[in-house]
Amino acid sequence: MVFRHSLGLAGHLAQGKRRALACLAVTAAATLLFTHAMPARAAEAAASYPSKVIRIIVPNPPGGASDVLARLLGKKLTEKWGQSVVVENKAGANGSIGANFVAKSDADGYTLLLMDSGSLTISPSIMKLNYSPTEDLAPISIVAYSPHILVVSNKLPVHNLQELIAYAKANKGKLNYGETAGSITHLAGVVLAQKEGIDWNYIGYKGGSQVLTDLTGGQIDVTMNSFLATYPLVKGGAIRLIAVASPQRYALIPDTPAIAERVPDFVTGSWQALLAPAGTPPAVVEKIHAAIAEITAQADTKQRFVELGSEPVDKTPAEIAKWLREETDRWGKVVKDGDIKVF
Repeated sequence: MVFRHSLGLAGHLAQGKRRALACLAVTAAATLLFTHAMPARAAEAAASYPSKVIRIIVPNPPGGASDVLARLLGKKLTEKWGQSVVVENKAGANGSIGANFVAKSDADGYTLLLMDSGSLTISPSIMKLNYSPTEDLAPISIVAYSPHILVVSNKLPVHNLQELIAYAKANKGKLNYGETAGSITHLAGVVLAQKEGIDWNYIGYKGGSQVLTDLTGGQIDVTMNSFLATYPLVKGGAIRLIAVASPQRYALIPDTPAIAERVPDFVTGSWQALLAPAGTPPAVVEKIHAAIAEITAQADTKQRFVELGSEPVDKTPAEIAKWLREETDRWGKVVKDGDIKVF
């Protein structure tokens, strides 16, 4: 009786169906349990955060705007949370070495990145990256904004933007625009030249400090640079201030016209962004965001920002993410249209 222990084909099919349904039921129950557990775990992670040392990675050498702001925030966060916040400098490759390090770190909120967002939005267009700034990093806050200022050598016989443009057109190809190669100030000079029909030479440098040294000495004629690094030279009479690249006149120099008054929507500057690895729990991101907002609202922090020529920016993480994508597209078009090759 070969078939005495067999269920028959129909029996096997029925038994298989019951097993499949049982497996589906178990899977659905597990999924439901996991789904309900996720918010609880996220809330628990935020409630216990931080429980160990936090690192803020600055992808630039010590002493720059990102480094100064990171150390200011680190001190304030340490005081607020009673947990050490340390700053580490990982400089190189236009900020990409430090940014890539953070992008590949654990997404738990204990390794953060503070850098000028200009590097994040320009780098994808001018160099090969091992990470995606918009996909592998989660925005938390724009800590501060500081505009670029347009300055010229004292040897140049111009005192305002109109005179500079007229002089550049009358001396086609003779003016030297100094810039950090591949930086936002480089591309800002390209955009201004395109908008005004200017033909000047681009002289590339490794950093903004050497640009200012040569501008002061008259080796170059014009540049755009950060307010923090450049304005002291203006106040000391070493170079001449022409215009500011903020959306409207900047409160610290109210008598200086904004470039946007002549070139609509011309805005550049240093937006210092705080970011975490993508996948960091939203509740942790929001907790850090709220802490930064509280710190930047404090009177002594506001005063320090004024001294640095900066001001806080009120944007949510979602708004920052959208803005970074738009800026990446914007500068990518400038690089493509200008056929700019740096790295």
